[in-house]
Amino acid sequence: MQQLTFQYPSWYLVLCIFLGLVYAGVLYFRNPTFRDQSPWLSIGLGLLRFLAVALISILLLDPILRILQTDTKKPVVVIAQDVSESVGATLKGEARKQYETELNNLTETLQKDYEVATYSFGTEFREGLDTSFSDKSSNLSEALRGIYDLYSNQNLGAVILATDGIFNEGSNPIYTHSKLNAPVYTIALGDTIPKRDAILRRVFHNQIAYLGDQFVVQVDIGARNCAGANPVVTIYQVQADQVQSLQQIPLSIGTENFFQTVEFTLSATAAGVQRYRIQLSAVPGEASTANNVREFYIDVLDSRQKILLLANAPHPDLAALKQSILRNKNYSVDIAYLQDLKVKPEDYDLVVFHQLPSRTQDITRILDQLNRRKISRLFIGGTQTQYQRLNRDQSQLEVTTSGTSNNDVQALFNPGFSLFTVSEDLRKQLPQFAPLVAPFGDFKASPSSQILLFQRIGRVETQYPLLVLGEENGIKTGVLAAEGLWKWRLFDYMQHENHDLFDELTGKIIQYLSLKEDKRRFRITPSKTIFSETDAVVFDAELYNESFELVNDPDVLLTITDEENRQYNYTFDKSGKTYTLNAGILPPGSYRYRGQVNRNGEPLTFEGQFSVQPVQLELYETTANHGLLRLLSREYGGELRYADQLAQLPSELAQLSNLKPVIYQSTRTQTVLHFRWIFAVLAFLLFLEWFLRRYFGAY
Repeated sequence: MQQLTFQYPSWYLVLCIFLGLVYAGVLYFRNPTFRDQSPWLSIGLGLLRFLAVALISILLLDPILRILQTDTKKPVVVIAQDVSESVGATLKGEARKQYETELNNLTETLQKDYEVATYSFGTEFREGLDTSFSDKSSNLSEALRGIYDLYSNQNLGAVILATDGIFNEGSNPIYTHSKLNAPVYTIALGDTIPKRDAILRRVFHNQIAYLGDQFVVQVDIGARNCAGANPVVTIYQVQADQVQSLQQIPLSIGTENFFQTVEFTLSATAAGVQRYRIQLSAVPGEASTANNVREFYIDVLDSRQKILLLANAPHPDLAALKQSILRNKNYSVDIAYLQDLKVKPEDYDLVVFHQLPSRTQDITRILDQLNRRKISRLFIGGTQTQYQRLNRDQSQLEVTTSGTSNNDVQALFNPGFSLFTVSEDLRKQLPQFAPLVAPFGDFKASPSSQILLFQRIGRVETQYPLLVLGEENGIKTGVLAAEGLWKWRLFDYMQHENHDLFDELTGKIIQYLSLKEDKRRFRITPSKTIFSETDAVVFDAELYNESFELVNDPDVLLTITDEENRQYNYTFDKSGKTYTLNAGILPPGSYRYRGQVNRNGEPLTFEGQFSVQPVQLELYETTANHGLLRLLSREYGGELRYADQLAQLPSELAQLSNLKPVIYQSTRTQTVLHFRWIFAVLAFLLFLEWFLRRYFGAY
């Protein structure tokens, strides 16, 4: 329906018509130009001028056309199909073809009366019906949430959910927060009869382990209808095409519904991403052996910092330090004595000199080797230390002492220290710890160092440094001008029944000194070291110039090599001042990668490895859960139906009272000035009048 309105009072139209009449009357009925012509000519020309002037006047009033539109919206029926592997395992051959035909017929029948939207769900919720049944997981709650997000504000009439009721990702669909305002009809697929089957249900393990450590792998094993069987569970290590058996555990299944947890203790003997396989031997007559094998990956890190405690003589401080440092699995500790040195200090990441240099032992040669490799060091002074040599061997703290007397000193934290932070509890408790033994003399810290601890002698709080840390010429150095750390460790345990405060202090110091800055100018970082087969393999890369500024002028190439030495070549995309690469989804297995770039004629490379592990969730629960589907339909006011009842659904939906079209009305306004045909009519009237005037001899 259309309605014409004006922005001015409607009686203005009378003025427009009057103006047209006056204009035409003055121009033609009082003008003698056409008196010799037929009177119909003056009437015709006057009518043309009247229409043109009246129309122009009316258009000046800016009339508006209001259009009332009525739309009828059919109710929406959503069909969502579970396309996970567990559904496809029971729909095979002719049964699958028949189901696909009936599902397509249902869609075509419903489209006659409703607006039908089709979706597939499994690993993700997506548009369209996909009957390949290849998704690696099932997420029913995500499907309901996706339908809610798309149709909660529309005329949703019903939802048809075809699934076997198995979900292994997401929450229980019964308790989803996205409540649909429409009945849910569930189509029950799959087989609810438990088959004779032994299953490796779950494997629990650490994602990372450290080289040389032992780690535990926990395996949950279940079996149905397998009483009397005696399978064996074996764990293997897989390296390329070599499979090595590590351990075996025999089982005895005594019940029809069997469950047992077994543990393997393994050793991390090689660095890198290690691939393991757990296999349960087949039970005679079991339905499937695909769920008898599981593979997992563990990233074994060889990132331990090697620390050497090099001492002048045996001392209880050494044991206290070693026990504290080893609390962190990132460190390995060796104790050696200078007079019987059998290790190379330059092979370590941090060397702790305990009461060295001493009166009888010089460490100049060792320090020269450490300086060439810029290896950090920590000096711990004591009664055996030769402080004149110590002042020569480091520049962080100068100690002036005669070496004949000592002080018992306690520690006070320096509030201005900024190299790292310590807990407030440690700040409060450490000044109460047992005193250390420091030399009597004068202490002076260098300007390049930072003082962590001051000395308190008795009740006098001095400005003498007790522990200083700093860096010079790229070498981190610490100096503790006292011995007796073993007292702090014992005192901490006596007060708190643990060593947490002492371990925190030593851990912070060791971490600062042993931490090395990555000086490589070209680096590639994968987003993970262990991907699942449904994840895209993504890399980031950084390239630095000689001033360690980020640049990305040259192209970066990446070569990925799989276990069969097949190579995949890629080129990084440039993003900002860095690089990024999405290599897509790769099949399960172990991979090596090598990146290369050439900057100003200098070739730079970076190598690493990663693994892609298979997603096997669908193999470990094969019994359909129709009880869940019945509860879900009841929750939303629908019904549970089976695959052979698909043809009945259109008639059942037609009986629903809420499955009705919705009529929407909307008003659209448009100014008449936007209609070009009106200006064409106006131009025609004026042109016709002009032509007739010229034709009959007037201007």
